[in-house]
Amino acid sequence: MPLFLSPKSPTTLLIFLKEELSDWRPRTVKERLQRGCITVNGEMVTHHGFALHPDDSIEIHSSSQRTAAPKGGIQVLFQDESLVGILKPEGLLSVGTQDVKLKHALAMVRESLGPNQKLWPVHRLDRETSGVLLFARSREVCDAVKKSWQEVTKTYSVVVEGRPAPPEGVINQPLYDGKNLMVKVGSHSEAKEAITRYKTLEAGPRRTLLEVHLDTGRRHQIRAHMAWLGHTVVGDTRYGKKDSRMALHARRLCFQHPITGKEIVLEAKTPAVFMKQLASVQSSRSRSPK
Repeated sequence: MPLFLSPKSPTTLLIFLKEELSDWRPRTVKERLQRGCITVNGEMVTHHGFALHPDDSIEIHSSSQRTAAPKGGIQVLFQDESLVGILKPEGLLSVGTQDVKLKHALAMVRESLGPNQKLWPVHRLDRETSGVLLFARSREVCDAVKKSWQEVTKTYSVVVEGRPAPPEGVINQPLYDGKNLMVKVGSHSEAKEAITRYKTLEAGPRRTLLEVHLDTGRRHQIRAHMAWLGHTVVGDTRYGKKDSRMALHARRLCFQHPITGKEIVLEAKTPAVFMKQLASVQSSRSRSPK
């Protein structure tokens, strides 16, 4: 059975654990964090300095209880002989780049599967975005899923600044790459079609929780479209302003398995911190998110 704890005052995760588990060796506490054995409000946390608030719910699992979490704290949502779906944490690159030598999800999942394992990224999430990320175990499977990518249901949870009006709508504006890694909205010789559908789940005086569906999957699509709409994603420092984190989460992928033909649904619930980001500037909630 997991161990349940809850702080009585604001603190950080490692400090709190060392105080509450004073009879544990410090190395043991750090190892539990690194192995993804600790959750805060149901979300896996591996950062030592993660901010805790009064009455947060903390669960400490043994390694055997967290068999779905491979090395590095990445949670596997689905795997078979063709595909692997994970919950990518915020702050982690999806894949590596030649210019940036940082830890990334692709390498971590390969390592967790054992030596000589090959994986191909079906799609990518921005480093600041958390949520469902899909890999294929062969080039053929990867190409098959990509070929039907527009038929894949892609659902995101997003907290934006302000209150979009109307509360539900469709943004059908082309996107193209601008300077300094920015994505621009509007007509251009290199612009590509981009369609974003959104609806309000919960509204406050200054921020709004949206459910967003993508008909296309362009780079920075949600971030650029929301900025164009006048409601930047909370915590998006590229298109908006800084917050505790960028409030963009890939909550759900639904698609037909390219080999078995079965419907596959991969889901990672909205991070609890999103509600804190929303509640930090509002006194009441209009309705609960699904």
